[in-house]
This record gives sequence, C-alpha cells and structure tokens, in this order.
Amino acid sequence: MKWLAMDIGGANIKVADGQGYASSHGFRLWVDSAMLAQQLRTMIAESPGCDHLVVTMTGELADCFETKSEGVRYILDAVQEAADGRHTRVYLNDGRLVTLAVAQSNPLLAGSSNWHALARFACRFAPHGVSLLIDIGSTTSDIIPLQDGRPVNLGTTDTDRLLHGELVYTGVERSPLCGVVSSVPYRGQLCPVAQEVFATTRDVYILLGKLPEHPTDTNTADGRPATRRQARIRLGRMLAATEEQFNHRDAVVIAEAVADVQAAQIVAAAKRVRSRVGTPARVIISGHGEFLARRVVEQMPILAPVTSLSAEFGAPVSRSAPAHALAVLAREAVSQ
Repeated sequence: MKWLAMDIGGANIKVADGQGYASSHGFRLWVDSAMLAQQLRTMIAESPGCDHLVVTMTGELADCFETKSEGVRYILDAVQEAADGRHTRVYLNDGRLVTLAVAQSNPLLAGSSNWHALARFACRFAPHGVSLLIDIGSTTSDIIPLQDGRPVNLGTTDTDRLLHGELVYTGVERSPLCGVVSSVPYRGQLCPVAQEVFATTRDVYILLGKLPEHPTDTNTADGRPATRRQARIRLGRMLAATEEQFNHRDAVVIAEAVADVQAAQIVAAAKRVRSRVGTPARVIISGHGEFLARRVVEQMPILAPVTSLSAEFGAPVSRSAPAHALAVLAREAVSQ
C-alpha cells in the first residue's frame, strides 16, 4: 500500500509520500482553476508510484470561488478526476480520514485542514508537556500549541484561528509589502509606501539572501524574474522612485526593515498563544520560511530546544510539511 498526500493550496500544490519524497509546485488556482485536475494528474505521475491518495487543502479560499463550500467541492471533484480510480481519502479538521463523498457533504470540515494534520504529526516530537509548532510558508504562518501529545488550539476555522493568533496571514513570498508596512526608512527619513502590489516579501528575502534567486521563475508581483536585480526594481516601485533615486543599498535597508516588522507581527501572535498555554518545553519549526520561524523563537525569546523539520527530513519535506505529515498519518491509520 503506497500513499501519496496532496496539500492543495491557492498558490501552491504540495505532494509527499511520507517516506522522504516531497515536492512543491506553484499553481495559481484563482487563474487556472480549469486546469487543476490536469495539474494534479501530472504531479501524481511525477511522484513515486502510489495506489492510495490522501488530500488536504486550503485552496477553497481562492476568490475564483463564490464560497468556501463551493471551493472545497470543486477541488474534490478535481481530485476525483485526477485520482484515476485510486483509493482516495480526505482529511477533515477533526482528524478523520473520510471518503470523497463524505467530504463533499461536509465541505467546511474538509477545508483549511492541513494545519491540523501537521500539528498531530508534530506531537511525536513533544509527547509530554507544553510545546509550540511554528510553521511559516509562502503565504501564511501557523502557530499551534501542543500539550501532552495533542493539539490544544482554540480556533478551528480560519477566522477563529486569526482571532486567537494561531494563524497569521503573512508569509515569506506572497505577502504584499504594503500589507506588512505602511512606511519604510529611506535615506534618513520615513517614506510612506504605495498601496499597490508592486513588491512582495519574496523580494525582501531574495535581497537578504534568505531565499534563492530563480531567473526562470516569474511568479512575482510584476511577472518579471525572481532575481536580486528585479527585486530591487520592485522595491523601488513601492516608493515610486526613479532609477536615480533608488539603489541596491536603499533596497537592502528597506528589506531589512520589512523583515523586522514581519518578524515582530509573528512574535506578537506567538506571545499571545504562549500566554495561554505557558512556556513551551520544545518548539517545532517547519515550512518554506523556517529561517523566519527560527528568528521568531529567538526574539520571543524561548529558551527551549528547537526541532527543525528541515534538519530532521530535509528542506523539501519541511516546505511540504503538511503533506508529509498527512501521508504518515494515513499510513499509520491503516496499519493500526
């Protein structure tokens, strides 16, 4: 029995087999929803052979859908088409693995459930006492308290999790800069930024060397390559600056300021969670933004051992941590 887990987001689709294979592919669901089934079929074909699929999702929030329920059902239909008859299960945010038909009838339990699978998996690294899971991705950050081997989150829906600080809608690639800061330092002054999606946090972390350049990747604010040169140009556009008014040093100063503010936002949420559950004896970090999660731990500060899923399993698995977690949980559920 070979499982492949799929975590279907609005901007990225991640797959993992729970045995070391993991992959993340950019996919703009709000633009290319008609191609979702084909994209899933391609990713299944490119992964290790499997006869069982298990699915979680967050893509139902994409604004090509009028409601979340509509989004969940659309994604499940695409999964059924792409599965080509494979045994398929869907993870609900109450921890159950159910058939596609059951998930279709409970769409709000099937939506936004990937964090719960990851939290359950992370509990094996902290079976006793209070711990904290911090998963930072390209779009969002999850801060999930664990106690005695189980998640003790207050929120279940995205809205409730936002209210309790367990979900912070900020990430290391897709967050618009104008959503993180309203002004930035510029040559000894504070300059207001344009309220346009001229640049994102991906530009910040490319400039700071935290994320790699990808000259062939144009999934950026202006559709130009994900390189340092283009990132500098995008940051200059946030200040409506001409080429003569903005150089690489200006860009780095702004990038450092934005990174500071973003870290502070996540630290504030993590402190809220910690104030409720107590000082953690361990912190588990994961995600594409693991480097930022580590900074959050240092700035809180939390004087506890840190388990890095990147160190445990490699960077690809850490980036696709919910998919990896789900594949492991599914395999264990069947074996029991």
